[in-house]
Amino acid sequence: MYVPRTVGLGIGFFTVAAALYPSHPPAWVWVALVLHGYGWSHMAYLLAKHSKKPYAAERRNLIYDSLLGGFWAGAMGLNPLPTVTALSMLAMNNIAAGGPRLFLVGCGAQIAGALVGWFMLLPALFPAITQVQVYACLPMLVIYPMAIGLVCYRVAVQLSKSKKALEKLSTTDSLTGLMNHGAWKDLLTVEFNNCQTLNRQNSVALIDIDHFKTINDTYGHIIGDNVLKQLSGVLTAGLRETDLAGRYGGDEFCVILPDTTLAQATDILERLRRTVHEHTHSALPDLKLSLSIGIAPYASHLTDAGMWLHEADMALYDAKSTGRNRVTSAKPGVRACETLSPELE
Repeated sequence: MYVPRTVGLGIGFFTVAAALYPSHPPAWVWVALVLHGYGWSHMAYLLAKHSKKPYAAERRNLIYDSLLGGFWAGAMGLNPLPTVTALSMLAMNNIAAGGPRLFLVGCGAQIAGALVGWFMLLPALFPAITQVQVYACLPMLVIYPMAIGLVCYRVAVQLSKSKKALEKLSTTDSLTGLMNHGAWKDLLTVEFNNCQTLNRQNSVALIDIDHFKTINDTYGHIIGDNVLKQLSGVLTAGLRETDLAGRYGGDEFCVILPDTTLAQATDILERLRRTVHEHTHSALPDLKLSLSIGIAPYASHLTDAGMWLHEADMALYDAKSTGRNRVTSAKPGVRACETLSPELE
């Protein structure tokens, strides 16, 4: 509220001064008006900044704004145009910052302030509006709403950025930066439906790091985490921009390859497997990685995304059970194995 308060009080000074001048108030009133117009916004900012509860402090400042605005309305004898101009702008602040409740509290503060201001100075009520007062109100009516609009726009932009950041956090695996399990499965369902309605070619793959438990046991979990990060980097660099990679869980990764035949998907993932297998860790040259990969192309016999994923899982099982470090494609109709042998975990 610092910027709109500073702008509003700065131009509001002239609105109030034009209304007060015909009644020739004492000198202390002018001093108070100058201090309020050009000092209060900075004081309010400091009060909120150094408060343990800045939000609550700023709400109090808004009530003080209403109280002081009411005081000047009473001091000018409720001159219609300047009074409505000033108090309506304050009411707009209260609604924007605190909704109906703060608006009602602010209205009460305005009434209380107006009574105090009138009883202290006893000006004539509802004086005639002069041409000077009309001109003095114009900046408040034009500039101040623009300042409020600018602040609201900035808040809306910041909220949009925060929303996007939260959405990304909710769909991203914190360790690898890839899509997490839930987000990837949601996309798998979308792609499956696209394949059914648009008759698109598509393949899904599950990737498992061979002997990852041994890597963790031998080198520690920090190295294990680095291996997972390394593989996520290889996936990002080695796949196409249209491919959708995610971390399925643990040491298992998943990829959707839109608009690919089984042969094309196999070629892409075989290159990926070779890249990982041929890579040498600079700090641990004896650490060798290999991948087992199962691929399942979309086919008309698949009834849902779960069945499609199951076929990729069975292809991965075949890759691990026939020696690992290989890419294996699905065999339609293979039934699920009840358990996976411990040596294949």
